[in-house]
Amino acid sequence: MVQHLSRHPVSRRALAGRLVLGAALAVALGLGAAQAAPMTFDVPLSGAEQVPPVNTPGSGTAHLTYDPDTHVLKWQITYQNLSGPVTMGHIHGPAPKGKNAGVKIWLTEKGKEASSPITGEAKLSAADEKEMMAGQWYINLHTKAHPGGEVRGQIVPQNPM
Repeated sequence: MVQHLSRHPVSRRALAGRLVLGAALAVALGLGAAQAAPMTFDVPLSGAEQVPPVNTPGSGTAHLTYDPDTHVLKWQITYQNLSGPVTMGHIHGPAPKGKNAGVKIWLTEKGKEASSPITGEAKLSAADEKEMMAGQWYINLHTKAHPGGEVRGQIVPQNPM
């Protein structure tokens, strides 16, 4: 028997049951493991960031929110003064600034022109999270006049993991 401070005997089985119940309650109330705060950051988009660079008056900003607990990346991309409607928008990677890479995430609906703002979300794998947090992803908006991309911006987290 384990003695309780109140001098009432408590069996090991009862004590174990209370500990399990307490742990379950802590998890249910979100009091268990520490949760990481969602991160937000803004990515400027310009033709100068394209590879090769594009001479365009177009520009934009991608506002991203990433929640490390749920692995969900959300975006809101605004842009202006492009040569025409956005025909495609993607996140590409892995690639450092100045290099090109394949598509990781479609930001727009395939086959449909998009208008500002472009919003959406995607769940990232552990490998994708690692690449993004290492600054190896970029956002690219494509137009008919610039099928390789008119504006681009490297995703560089403010406080990498």
